[in-house]
Amino acid sequence: MAQAVEPTRTVIMTVDDDPGVSRAVARDLRRRYGASYRIVRAESGESALDALHELKLRGDLVAVILADYRMPRMNGIEFLEQALDVYPGARRVLLTAYADTNAAIDAINVVDLDHYLLKPWDPPEEKLYPVLDDLLQAWRCSDYRPVPSTKMVGHRWSARSSQVREFLARNQVPYRWYSSDEPEGRRLLAAAGQDGQRLPLVVTPDGTPLLEPEAPELAAHVGLATTPAADFYDLVVVGGGPAGLGAAVYGASEGLRTVLVERSATGGQAGQSSRIENYLGFPDGVSGAQLTDRARRQAARFGAEILTAREVTGLEVGGAARTVRFSDGSAVAAHSVILATGVSYRQLPAAGARDLTGCGVFYGSALTEAPSCQGQDVYIVGGANSAGQAAMYLARGAKSVTLLVRGSSLSASMSYYLVQQIEEAPNISVRTGTVVEAAHGSGHLEKLTLRDTASGRSELVDTQWMFVFIGAAPLTDWLDGTVLRDGRGFILAGPDLTPDGRPPPGWELDRPPYHLETNVPGVFVAGDARAESAKRVASAVGEGAMAVMLVHRYLEQS
Repeated sequence: MAQAVEPTRTVIMTVDDDPGVSRAVARDLRRRYGASYRIVRAESGESALDALHELKLRGDLVAVILADYRMPRMNGIEFLEQALDVYPGARRVLLTAYADTNAAIDAINVVDLDHYLLKPWDPPEEKLYPVLDDLLQAWRCSDYRPVPSTKMVGHRWSARSSQVREFLARNQVPYRWYSSDEPEGRRLLAAAGQDGQRLPLVVTPDGTPLLEPEAPELAAHVGLATTPAADFYDLVVVGGGPAGLGAAVYGASEGLRTVLVERSATGGQAGQSSRIENYLGFPDGVSGAQLTDRARRQAARFGAEILTAREVTGLEVGGAARTVRFSDGSAVAAHSVILATGVSYRQLPAAGARDLTGCGVFYGSALTEAPSCQGQDVYIVGGANSAGQAAMYLARGAKSVTLLVRGSSLSASMSYYLVQQIEEAPNISVRTGTVVEAAHGSGHLEKLTLRDTASGRSELVDTQWMFVFIGAAPLTDWLDGTVLRDGRGFILAGPDLTPDGRPPPGWELDRPPYHLETNVPGVFVAGDARAESAKRVASAVGEGAMAVMLVHRYLEQS
């Protein structure tokens, strides 16, 4: 069990399941660093994560985390990977035996490991302290300043509360959740002069109360950039999923003045994934949030601006300028634009589902709701990878997880590795040929009516939780009249614009459109919004990078 966490000095954490070793590490750390740092000791990855989350909520700093490799249930690499999501700036050290050095080397790529130490480390003056001195110095020189915690008061079955929690979590904004019927929640409501009839209430780090805030207002108050620093750029990237982040990284790193515009939170659908296990370079998988956070920090390090909570409503062409208009009437212009708007999950047509959205019916993984599913019966609608990843994640704590699949099998739409994992999970069941006919509940989901498509028989089941992943609709309606799309709304580009060898209508250049170029010269598309795209994270990132290469070619010839 982790020792009590008190908000005092910056923390150095050590994690080892052997109590004797754990005490020895902590003893050596206190002898050298106890006067300046607080040493937190834990004897399992799980208890260490609990302590890290508590430290995060309190706004405390963690400088270094040392974790033993061989621990039951959660080894050191697995722990450090999850710790990276909580404290990405903390320096990470793996303690290994000589036989485990290969694992330590592998961890350098998996969790951005800063160092590994062989046990035993005696004498610490030679083998432990010099390493930690260097890591602490590097940490002090980094941008480790904490963001003071935001407080939020809401109700478990408030749709708007759910949306705000998801917005804060996906934008990596630390916040503390209080239920409106618990004492602290009531105290915060009273301090803001509210009776709890309208929720959520968000109290920003400077003490400003926001009642039922919309995304732009919330973003502006919690430190997210919402206004471009300039009026004109080399490149505007619309959409912050894998394709958009890939384009921002490559655009900014290659010297283009780049701004990325995202309407909600970077990461797109991939950012909501609990686990992506087939992305190149991550043999143990990576969470969507972790991959997104790394990509966002990478883009910012190269100088890309990232604007959040800005809804794009139009694209205008005027000479060499491409102008992107926002819902508030403002705009930003550039020489070129990359459309990486991605897709959204289609709405479930079942009766009652719309009224219960956010109150037990969720679209996407809604990972902020996962802790509330502990010990519950959960239903997931869909048969593709996103549904399978959510099933595996929720099955960790749920009593049961039932996948409802319209088709006859999972193999037609889900990767083989996920199908195998689901088949081996004891608390996951799959019901093929099954659709949701209706959702029932008063104020929140209570029951579902399921129908067997072969027999036509209906069944009523009890549940408070349903997560929906039923196909994707492109977010491209705002391009109507400007950019050509197919019958489903996906953007046409490159060869798809010239199936008969003739240029698209209005094309005036003496060359055909580049591979990812739309019918508007200088406007490119990447990722899931493109017609006939692969719908995979790796291909989206690759298209983002390729689009930047084509932007360079376009700018050179303009």
